[in-house]
Amino acid sequence: MTMVPRALLIALLLTPSLAAAQAALPTRPELYKFVTIQAAPGKLPDLLALYRDRAPVMAGNGDEFPIVVRHSQGDRWDLLVIYPIGSFADFYSRERMAARDAAGVASGVTNAAFQERLYQVIAWHEDVFVWGPPLAELRAYVAGATVAHLEMMQAMAGQHEALTRQRYMESAYNVNRGRPRMLVFTHQEGAAWDVITLDAWPDWRRYGEAQMVPAEVSEAAAKKAGFASADAVGVTMRSLINTHHDTLGSFVSIAPK
Repeated sequence: MTMVPRALLIALLLTPSLAAAQAALPTRPELYKFVTIQAAPGKLPDLLALYRDRAPVMAGNGDEFPIVVRHSQGDRWDLLVIYPIGSFADFYSRERMAARDAAGVASGVTNAAFQERLYQVIAWHEDVFVWGPPLAELRAYVAGATVAHLEMMQAMAGQHEALTRQRYMESAYNVNRGRPRMLVFTHQEGAAWDVITLDAWPDWRRYGEAQMVPAEVSEAAAKKAGFASADAVGVTMRSLINTHHDTLGSFVSIAPK
């Protein structure tokens, strides 16, 4: 059987609108730290309590407040904490670090002591810094949402840009089908994930209903987004990746009351 070269396969899957795939990628002006955490056995309530108890310090130390997702099904982590960083220069400036330390000391539990308490209830954790949309856009996107769907991917060698393009095209495909668009985050440093996408839903009912899109609607939506067919959406993505993890979860509030 004749083997189709990977580059040709991808081009075939993306036609008829290959020009759309070659459009300039959006700029990613905002830096975020994604922290995925697996609690020690039976310690998830303690982990959540630690974050909620720490919320006043987070709210008062000058940093942007994190967005938290609690796992429902999928990957191994129990909590995802998304910290808006802005930029390395600002976040790790002497002034910001001093304000962080001062807020911890004023609370009676230094940041180092709080971190040690976290280590007592954590079995595994992983950090990755990623570029994403402006913070105001992210805040508006998750406002009122209760359900999060996250996909984390490692690109094959040489396919990082192609995978990023595919994620934006799939976001357009989702919108064409009446589903939420996806927010796209791309790797800067840390864990091995190259591209992370987030789509948010008002509730589980709306998430379930959106899975029932008629086949003809999906087919037309795929072609409008630049894919050859609806089947090509997933096949294209899988032709570009080494690893792909999906997780469904719920947004949880740790904000001080």
